[in-house]
Amino acid sequence: MKLRVGVVFGGPSVEHEVSVISALQAIQHMNQEKYDVVPIYISKNREWYCGSELREISNYQDIPKLLQQLNPVNFVRMGNEFCLVRTTGLFRKVVDTVDVVFPIVHGQNVEDGSLVGFFETLGVPYVGSNVLASSLGQDKVIMKQVFESQDIPVVDYVWFLENDYYESKKSILKDIKKMGYPVVVKPARLGSSVGIHFVKDESELLVALEDAFVYDKKIVVEKAISNLIEVNCSVLGTMDQMEVSELEEVLSSHDILTFQDKYVGEGKSGGSSKGMVNTSRIIPANIEKELETQVKDLSKKVFRTLNLSGVVRIDYLIDSKTHEVFVNEPNIIPGSLAFYLWEPKGKKYSQLLDEMISYGIREYKEKSKKTTCFDTNILDNFGGLKGSKGKL
Repeated sequence: MKLRVGVVFGGPSVEHEVSVISALQAIQHMNQEKYDVVPIYISKNREWYCGSELREISNYQDIPKLLQQLNPVNFVRMGNEFCLVRTTGLFRKVVDTVDVVFPIVHGQNVEDGSLVGFFETLGVPYVGSNVLASSLGQDKVIMKQVFESQDIPVVDYVWFLENDYYESKKSILKDIKKMGYPVVVKPARLGSSVGIHFVKDESELLVALEDAFVYDKKIVVEKAISNLIEVNCSVLGTMDQMEVSELEEVLSSHDILTFQDKYVGEGKSGGSSKGMVNTSRIIPANIEKELETQVKDLSKKVFRTLNLSGVVRIDYLIDSKTHEVFVNEPNIIPGSLAFYLWEPKGKKYSQLLDEMISYGIREYKEKSKKTTCFDTNILDNFGGLKGSKGKL
């Protein structure tokens, strides 16, 4: 009997369309002999849908028309089954069921632990990192603070909230100036290079900050690395069993790798995007063996430090003159699931997906063996709240 895999994608995120691309790529490469794939789409309005029409990327060119063809559903647990239920008036109809959920979502409101928290509450097996790991990986400030506590190298940075900026603007600008230009301005909890700016002076900084605040009230400003080489590494597994991919050196036509570099490239006018696989890159990265080893060892440490699972991509900044290596950020659910970093090692995309699903089920089974609640009920002989203060 085939395993029913619910691939969940979309959601209220500025990376909504990127999620669609990544999810449909994965669905196309899942082993049809082992899995019945159930596509589950979350609209930008947070509504859930299922239907075979979700498999064809051309349908997303007119999303209102697409939604009219789909079943609006709720994801619920009914006994030991995980069901997609359509409600019409007083009647509920089970449209489909799944055995395991595979979230392929990007960005705030979904990748940040919000979605897997929902799955945790229902008790459904899912692929990838848990709530804590997802939250840590999404917030660039807290992530850096955790890295610093474990002596994982990060670039110099200044962070602040939107209120802080307008109340103490001079002080914050002074701190940034002291760090030294050029700098990189980032919304703290976004991905795919949305809202990111490479800034050479204070006048550019003021404009960049105003744009960054459009996306997030929490901002991080990082010291830009001179003689920059950008290198990425993927890690697959769990905290107690992991392996690293081949390294890539990412090429950009800009000072930083932009959304355009990652997802649009030169093919905007002709056909669909191929996601992160569209990015210009060198595989394997053209760096010295010693640096390669350092990056791979750091990747395992980052993976374990943040409690990660499934497949992640960890991005690095290297100063080619000093050979200093800095962790830029982990991507908890990377664009295209970083499959292109595993193929050079002989791991086909279908095999990568298969292993991710296996790890997700294994993690679920291991967690199920632990005590998470008690069978006994301390309220059995509870006489009411009156006069009970302090008795618990």
